Amino acid sequence: MTDRRSVLGGLGASAMLNAVPKQVGGSPPLARGMRLRPGDTVGLVCPAGFVGDRFGVEQVSATVRAMGLVPKPGKYLLSREGYLAGTDEQRADDLHAMFADDTVRAVFAVRGGWGCQRVLPHLDFDLIRANPKLLLGSSDITALLLANWGKAGLYGIHGPNAAHSWPPGVWADFRALAFEGAKPVHAVPDWKGPGLAPRGDRVTTFGGGKATGRLLGGNLSVLSAMVGTPFFPDMTGAILFLEDTNEAEYRIDRMLTQLAQAGVLKSVAGVVFGQCTNCTNPGEPYSNFTVYEVMDHHFRPLGVPAFSGLRFGHISDTICLPVGAEVRIDADKGTLEVLEAVVA
Repeated sequence: MTDRRSVLGGLGASAMLNAVPKQVGGSPPLARGMRLRPGDTVGLVCPAGFVGDRFGVEQVSATVRAMGLVPKPGKYLLSREGYLAGTDEQRADDLHAMFADDTVRAVFAVRGGWGCQRVLPHLDFDLIRANPKLLLGSSDITALLLANWGKAGLYGIHGPNAAHSWPPGVWADFRALAFEGAKPVHAVPDWKGPGLAPRGDRVTTFGGGKATGRLLGGNLSVLSAMVGTPFFPDMTGAILFLEDTNEAEYRIDRMLTQLAQAGVLKSVAGVVFGQCTNCTNPGEPYSNFTVYEVMDHHFRPLGVPAFSGLRFGHISDTICLPVGAEVRIDADKGTLEVLEAVVA
């Protein structure tokens, strides 16, 4: 893999790093990427699963241009190594190239899949910290977002991957965070169904009250697999956010048990579980705990504010969440208020 330490950012990046506060406990200084502007160039990378063909890349590039941005595909964007987008070294090299390139303002993951955790040992977090840029992605990109926070103090956005369908509401949400530096308040949507009481979109509270902390989390499957590695960040005092898809109730239980027995759950200040899409046993659903019962078993004994129902996860209308930013949650009302901008 190419050594890119010689192309670390110059005075601009250094000045920004010196201007931000440091985390408690000797962690890396906090680093924000710059807000996006129309005409900015964004790097497209595949740090996990591969893109099928160039036509898929063309579709993603068209989406980025519709945002008013200029797409810059990574050198290995169309590479393939089994189910991965090239070798671990190639995928890391694309990430290094985008962070080191002064013409690139932000980095967008094209898709998830599996493979980001394999890349982490190959990453130069000194380079990333010296060239702070906004990283956008979700699902398997959870591993990169959390490692960048823990190793480089870098804020990110847990939101649609670049190959997402990007309906208007999702685009507006991302634009507010990344272009405007907004500090939105997210709430569980009002019930609009035909019945008298909410079914589906509703606040499910496991522990009431309010809490403030740094927002850390992502996909539960990916996050639980990171526990015990040097890339898993300190969750002490964090607001932990989780989501997942296509996982039966017992597997959700297994992963939350892993977090509990590793001491992660007892260290957080609050929990928000977004959407658990298709999280039911395909066999006999009424012979199991429901996914809400599983969450209640794990979250209620913590004695911290905890709720589910916000619209983030593997859904078309997902909201964007600022990884690393200070937030305040109200578990009774089902709200999450962003208290600081994710971009400089």
